[in-house]
Amino acid sequence: MDVRTTGGSADHALPGWSQILTEYGLTADDLPDGLVVADESGRVICFNTAAARITALRPPAVIGLPIEQALPLEDLDGRRWWTITDPYRGLATRTGQPERNLLLPGGREVLVSAKYVRTHPGGPVHRLVVALRGTEARRRTERSHAELIATVAHELRSPLTSVKGFTATLLAKWERFTEDQKKLMLETVDADANRITRLIAELLDISRIDSGRLEVRRQPVDIAAAVQRHVDAMVAAGQRADRFAVRVGGPLPALWADPDKIDQILGNLLENAVRHGEGTVTIEVAPAPSKDQTEGTAVTVSDEGPGIPEESVSRVFTRFWRGSKRGGTGLGLYIVKGIVEAHGGTITVGRAPGSGAQFRFILPVGAPAFMA
Repeated sequence: MDVRTTGGSADHALPGWSQILTEYGLTADDLPDGLVVADESGRVICFNTAAARITALRPPAVIGLPIEQALPLEDLDGRRWWTITDPYRGLATRTGQPERNLLLPGGREVLVSAKYVRTHPGGPVHRLVVALRGTEARRRTERSHAELIATVAHELRSPLTSVKGFTATLLAKWERFTEDQKKLMLETVDADANRITRLIAELLDISRIDSGRLEVRRQPVDIAAAVQRHVDAMVAAGQRADRFAVRVGGPLPALWADPDKIDQILGNLLENAVRHGEGTVTIEVAPAPSKDQTEGTAVTVSDEGPGIPEESVSRVFTRFWRGSKRGGTGLGLYIVKGIVEAHGGTITVGRAPGSGAQFRFILPVGAPAFMA
């Protein structure tokens, strides 16, 4: 059973790898990662298409070469990797090398791991199997983390500057201000402290969503009452009452969900509609089948604004997406999607019947087992 390459090289048998590949009618070129195999003498006998793409080398040019010539890798300190690791003459108890970031000639970065296949435990290396991966995915993750840090730093700077400025002023000149001036400054400090608290809560939610540790504490939730409560709060905060239309189609199934998380979803969607949309914001609540066709509840939030451009729809629920330049961290909809999915639900975005954006999420009833 041979592992074949498109380069037409004469390959040697690879127990395990070749058995799996042959069983499913695959070749080494079907592997998504780069695969380089050297024989017992250290000469390359397999160099698949992915390895060629990652290294920018042609398989015919490297087949038969010593591995250290075919892949002249260096670590980030400029040391030759094969000299350091010495797979063929090193300790006979070693089984391989963990993945690490190494450099090809010209400074091209590549993620490399190695497996030492021995004829028997403690015996000589029979095959050296090297896996190669590009660094693009890791770089995207690093850029995402850098963007998150930059966003957090930017969003924290303004309220913290305000809090520091007002508290310093009050401490230094307390007697010079009237009671009304003091109250105004303290209200501003309180509002900015709340803004900081919300941002920290968003960061914690993102961390839990990314790590799959977002906890859902299910309780009976009156979703229609929750919607009305959020609308009333927005009206109390200065929005016109006639800007909102709440429609409830019933009877609604008994919903078990995390009430705090439901408040986050509704708060984000309504704030998004008010801030980025125009006209009447319509909230519809109705029974609907969930993704597994069990009982569920659907909530639809629509506005009459310009809507979301077609080319942006696929990015709406990603980090840092902003529908306009009207503020916001660009994290709210990412968190909303994570919370909905943690409940086993789904969320979609589209165009409202007239115009504007329409967000619709469906939550399964989620009743506990003892009520089934």
